[in-house]
Amino acid sequence: MAFEEIDNFPINWSDHEDIGMKLYEKFGDDFNEGKIYRSRFTELIEWVLEIPNFKGKREDCNEAHLEQIQAKWVYEWRDNQ
Repeated sequence: MAFEEIDNFPINWSDHEDIGMKLYEKFGDDFNEGKIYRSRFTELIEWVLEIPNFKGKREDCNEAHLEQIQAKWVYEWRDNQ
């Protein structure tokens, strides 16, 4: 398997770190730590569903997944400061 194929793996709700990285790639520094944590879950769900190769279903999402995704997104943001 070529290294480039890693970006083509399917992503699901439990892939919190991968989702956090994808959200950071999408929004970069437009979202700081405070703005990430103040994002509405309804918006966050839509952003996650738009990620290429995301295969999860809306009905499989829950608050615990969204909280973990926010935390991983913040960690990714911090790592890039």
